Amino acid sequence: MVDGDRRSRVLGLLIGSGDNPLCASRLCEVCAQVTGMSGAGIMLMSGDVPRGSLCTTDKVSDLIEQLQFLLGEGPCVDAYHQDWPVLEPDLANPQSSRWPAFAGQAAEAGVRAVFGFPLQVGSVRLGALNLYRDRPGPLTDDQHADALVLSDLVAQSVLVLQATAQPGALAAELEEGADLHFTVHQASGMVSVQLGVSVGQALIRLRAYAFSNGIPLSEVAESVITRTLRFAATGDGSYN
Repeated sequence: MVDGDRRSRVLGLLIGSGDNPLCASRLCEVCAQVTGMSGAGIMLMSGDVPRGSLCTTDKVSDLIEQLQFLLGEGPCVDAYHQDWPVLEPDLANPQSSRWPAFAGQAAEAGVRAVFGFPLQVGSVRLGALNLYRDRPGPLTDDQHADALVLSDLVAQSVLVLQATAQPGALAAELEEGADLHFTVHQASGMVSVQLGVSVGQALIRLRAYAFSNGIPLSEVAESVITRTLRFAATGDGSYN
């Protein structure tokens, strides 16, 4: 099947749903349906910073997105940074060791295969499409080709929707149902100022503090925002 036929088939599924074809949740549903996966999710990123999940299809795909945001590793993160599909056909028995924190927790939740595809339009990078399956095995050639078409359509749909938003705001169609961790992003900005580092580095510091103290990242962020926790550089160049 040529790409034009694949694209027409996907657009037919979106338009024929009777709902808003550019609705984020509908985009996720079609991504899973077309590729025959157990579930799908769309992660938005900006620079080095994951912004959170635009949509997911089920509890497992939601967990996948949450883990990647909280841990800063996984197929979507790598696909975004490498600008190339990242494919893991057997998460429980990978050929190469990667994602030490993400892999075990995702596998325990029932994820046996996971695939990340970058979302990009021209030079604009938006995030990544995540597909997962509850049994191991590689994508077929058709599934891989379908995923490439889907990632392109998702990226263009996000740009179309966002074009109607006010500067600095997220389009209502994108924000509905999204989990974009606004508290964590606000805290990252504050820690960035406190330490004189980039927002990406500040987010790493927040994750490290949460992990080392056994505290949820959202609670650490809330403590920063309420100013009960402050990060400061020490004399030896480290941070506390």
